Amino acid sequence: MHFTEIIGQDYIKNHLIKSAVAGRIPHAQLFVGPEGSGTLAMAIAYAQLVLCKNTSQDNSEGNQSCNLKFQSLSHPDLHFIFPNTSNDEVKSKPKSADFLADFREFTLANPYGSLFDWYKHLGVKNKQGEIRVEDATDILKALALKSYEGGYKIMIVWMAEKMNIAASNKILKLLEEPPEKTLFLLIAEDEEAIIQTIRSRCQVLHFGALPEKIIAASLVNRFQVETNLADKIAHQSQGNYNKAMHFLKHDEDELPFEEWFVHWVRSAFKAKGNATAIYDLIAWSDSIASIGRESQKQFLNYCIVMFRQALLHNYETKELVYVEPQTSGFTFDKFAPFVTGNNISEIFESLSDAIYMIERNGNAKIVLTDLSIKLTRLIHKK
Repeated sequence: MHFTEIIGQDYIKNHLIKSAVAGRIPHAQLFVGPEGSGTLAMAIAYAQLVLCKNTSQDNSEGNQSCNLKFQSLSHPDLHFIFPNTSNDEVKSKPKSADFLADFREFTLANPYGSLFDWYKHLGVKNKQGEIRVEDATDILKALALKSYEGGYKIMIVWMAEKMNIAASNKILKLLEEPPEKTLFLLIAEDEEAIIQTIRSRCQVLHFGALPEKIIAASLVNRFQVETNLADKIAHQSQGNYNKAMHFLKHDEDELPFEEWFVHWVRSAFKAKGNATAIYDLIAWSDSIASIGRESQKQFLNYCIVMFRQALLHNYETKELVYVEPQTSGFTFDKFAPFVTGNNISEIFESLSDAIYMIERNGNAKIVLTDLSIKLTRLIHKK
């Protein structure tokens, strides 16, 4: 992975290159940034710079044998830990080592891929991934050994906020007293979800969402996308390069989120004075409860976005509205008047509570039915 393959984030690139070439390499660093900002790609490029003793953005001047190993992410001193769970092949006590080949394949295909993309690749179904104590044990074992090539050993922990308490506590001692020439690169989207004792031992680098111009230019240069289409995709992706890739490949609607959302709000709207509409909402809740928990959380986050977009439309800030509904008969002109300052806070709170309960293995049918009944009241609130 070359720094030149990473779009944007020039300040962070230059900082990492200069500090590594000068020999100033903090033993624990935390890369924090939203989905699609390039945190994992940056961590891999930085690891290549350090392990192969390169000195510039194209990672080409150092050890050529070492650089070749990074083309398949198979350098023996580069280790990965990431969220995982049991599936059809790994029945119990899953850990990152069980899925390392899958993770390499996933990352090489799209280093900007999201956690949700990874779970789909893994086939987790109704389960939720995490980083467990078994992964922490593997970290201790890997870093206790001498490096294969006599230099650094690098541990990349992707989505570090998914470490459970047992795993976090187990690696804490290692962060306090790391072996010589050991580098931890923790990657997270939610910094606050990582325990404070780990955050306090890391140098934190914050990645911003990518500017629209940079995303559009990348689409034009790398994929020969027509300029107007590139601008449109960049605007809709909202700084998320992974989302831009999905839009470009036309696979953003693999799950029919918009169809589910429109059916839901229409049923909730009709429920006032129409008791039979409640049956539609119950049927809708049963349907959504049948998909995996990660998909349920992803959909509820999509609902938050749709309500926020409707509010912006309602308050005449249409330049900030980037979603373009495709469902026949559904437009923000018709929907937005029902989303106002009087109900948006309660709608957001209800959706956030539902995500929280589903994440903690609450009964999805009950959670979604309760949410639907709340919406019937909130959407008619004056």
